[in-house]
Amino acid sequence: MSEAKHDFIIVGAGSAGSALAARLTEDGRFRVLLLEAGAKSHPYTSLPMSFGLLMSHPTANWRYASVPEPGTANREIPVPRGRLLGGSSAINGLVYVRGQPLDYNTWAQFGNRGWSFDDVLPVFQRMENYEHGADDWRHQGGPLHVCEAYDQSPLYEAVFQAGEAVGIRRNPDYNGADQEGFVRTQTTIRDGRRQSTAVAYLKPARGRPNLEVVADTHATRLILEGTRCVGVAYRGKDGQEIEARAGREVIVSCGAVASPQLLELSGIGRPEVLKAHGIAVRHELSGVGENLRDHINGRMFWRLTRRGISYNDRIHGLGKIWQGIRYALTRRGFLALPSAPLLGFLKTRPDLDTPDIQVHVLPYVIRDMERRQLQPWPGMTLTCYQLRPESLGSIHIRSADPLAHPEIRFNFLDHPTDQRTMTDGMKLIRRVAEAAPLDPFRGEEVEPGVDTQDAAAMLDFVRRTANTAYHPIGTCRMAPGPAGVVDDRLRVHGLQGLRVADASIMPTMVSGNTNAASIMIGEKASDLIKADHSS
Repeated sequence: MSEAKHDFIIVGAGSAGSALAARLTEDGRFRVLLLEAGAKSHPYTSLPMSFGLLMSHPTANWRYASVPEPGTANREIPVPRGRLLGGSSAINGLVYVRGQPLDYNTWAQFGNRGWSFDDVLPVFQRMENYEHGADDWRHQGGPLHVCEAYDQSPLYEAVFQAGEAVGIRRNPDYNGADQEGFVRTQTTIRDGRRQSTAVAYLKPARGRPNLEVVADTHATRLILEGTRCVGVAYRGKDGQEIEARAGREVIVSCGAVASPQLLELSGIGRPEVLKAHGIAVRHELSGVGENLRDHINGRMFWRLTRRGISYNDRIHGLGKIWQGIRYALTRRGFLALPSAPLLGFLKTRPDLDTPDIQVHVLPYVIRDMERRQLQPWPGMTLTCYQLRPESLGSIHIRSADPLAHPEIRFNFLDHPTDQRTMTDGMKLIRRVAEAAPLDPFRGEEVEPGVDTQDAAAMLDFVRRTANTAYHPIGTCRMAPGPAGVVDDRLRVHGLQGLRVADASIMPTMVSGNTNAASIMIGEKASDLIKADHSS
């Protein structure tokens, strides 16, 4: 193998990998090669509403799917993941949630030093450019612009008032001192355009002579010499395998689905998994691919009785043309929406210290989540998921072919706490929807319907209809000892020159959407790497 041209090789230019590459190259000390399997961009990605357009697009999306499981009515559940520079931040719903201090303090309590909320808060702060200004919790001047959802509607004020009617406050900043309440969604949108990490981090860094970005290239294996990772093998556009050497380290940043896959393809993981596919065991590490968690997202639909409030009846016929013109002239309207203009972080029981469910409020109804087609009748959607699920799944290779999708087993709703929280959450959402302030807007409950009352019936509805909220984490868990894959400096246990930095290292789920935490992991990884290579 030729001499190393780069100090670091980062595999994956997603939410974490793009932030990491930008930070590692900002002072000129290190040469970085950033590999991305997907394309550099897609014409739709700058549109906020592109999360709907690209959710199943084969160019921009890996289009993974889970295996059918009894706990979700033997359905194959789509698992979209971004396949562009910026990764899933280039196709996601643009919701910016840090999570709760409890999340990160739990990580630290597990033995991960340096990952408490007090440790990660400064990292979150330096990431963001928060439009409402800086205070003890928020910051301005960072690369990632954060603003509140633009959309305005009398329906939103009615939801706030309905929440207050059942004892739920409105919260001006859920990423501030307290998460609880109904809130205006904070988004990674600037002037009506998506702020993926490709835009916020990579675009300013692309001109640096010490950063090389190679897209449309698929990493096939890590190159090990004994217990040291010295490089990456990847396929270029012509299908030929290329080997690149890292003078210092390789950082895997492929996300919770592809990071364990790459480790296993390289002979790192559970021996029984590797041997079953004819892969020689180079380094036994039983945690690889285990500890998968995600949010299972139950959706409840209501008809609306007032016309012109729901986007279902605002973008039919000439309405579609008007929305296109409106966006072109003002960067507002349907095309500028995040996945939900309003959120709720709520407690299903008064004895809880912090919220345990998240609610998304959508001023429209879509039933087929893959085709993303609006229903012909005006409606609103209220979704529910448990913030910190206990059910554990796994992701493992099902072939030695690096282009084959891995086997994703969510094991959703296996844990009794998850079952109770989901059904209690849906009952709470129904109380909000039936509160008097929504009377001028609310029609019949379409799904699950008023006949679905007891917990068993609600749970059955979720098992038959719910999808993932697109937040897989944990498959390269950060933890000391045999339960972990990486240590608290993100170094793979038992190997040198290899780290993992993405959502796969999360020991437990953060309380909310995972993109902000994934970017934070990339930022923090840059601190750890710089400190370890300071001389």
